[in-house]
Amino acid sequence: MPKKPADADEEPDPTPYLFVSLEQKRIDQTKPYDAKKSCWVPDDKEGFVLGEIRGTKGDLVTVAIPGGEEKNFKKEQVTQVNPPKYEKAEDMSNLTYLNDASVLHNLKQRYYAKLIYTYSGLFCVAINPYKRFPVYTNRCAKLYRGKRRNEVPPHIFAISDGAYVNMLTNHENQSMLITGESGAGKTENTKKVIAYFATVGASTKKGETEKKANLEDQVVQTNPVLEAFGNAKTVRNDNSSRFGKFIRIHFGPTGKLAGADIETYLLEKARVISQQTLERSYHIFYQLMSGAVPGVKGRYNTDNIYFFMFQL
Repeated sequence: MPKKPADADEEPDPTPYLFVSLEQKRIDQTKPYDAKKSCWVPDDKEGFVLGEIRGTKGDLVTVAIPGGEEKNFKKEQVTQVNPPKYEKAEDMSNLTYLNDASVLHNLKQRYYAKLIYTYSGLFCVAINPYKRFPVYTNRCAKLYRGKRRNEVPPHIFAISDGAYVNMLTNHENQSMLITGESGAGKTENTKKVIAYFATVGASTKKGETEKKANLEDQVVQTNPVLEAFGNAKTVRNDNSSRFGKFIRIHFGPTGKLAGADIETYLLEKARVISQQTLERSYHIFYQLMSGAVPGVKGRYNTDNIYFFMFQL
């Protein structure tokens, strides 16, 4: 997490990326809806599309789909649509009709509105926007500090703060599992969790870190080292973690950060000697040959690096 500026108000306002605006809510409420006719039907391109039931005959349902075309679907393929009041719902477990189409639609609409976090019961679903949104600043972190989950919009900070409060209240270890496919944002969200814990568990006052980095900074700064040796460019992700991490964050009795340890496992060792087309080896090799550290290229006879650096 970036260091706090002299004036916290200088940081961008995160609320447009956290809350559905009142204007948007009014628009959503006016969308046409018929509880008996509105339905979701499968679509090869979109996954599901909104349709209107025109009639039924046995196990077949005739549905009008966008474009004016009518198609027949089996009854089990036709699912119900939620009322407009659930449009862009923060917690999908509250939906009246919890089906695949409704979940996909809700996540899609929130993503289009730049709301990348959504709850699904105890889980927090994150969609990688592949853009930088101002939702990880100190100004944003303050919105979640000490708040109940239902008092603030969905965010990885809310999950982190809940775990922190439960640890202090119940005096029990807390666990967070961050999972997803390649490029989903696991590494980035893990870094935000660590940064949040480093912020709320800060044990030093402002001005005491001028000569020596404090513990919070040291914990956060472990990430670039791990990524250099364990991350690589793949077809789907320019900074893909090719190993697993088990991270322990330790706190003292008063909630102050006391330390951290990281266990790594399942490193993709074969990537060192062989990579698929359009993929690369681990970042550290390219960093060593970039010339950023004087004398390294000559010391290890890596002056002729054109093929390795630019042809892979």
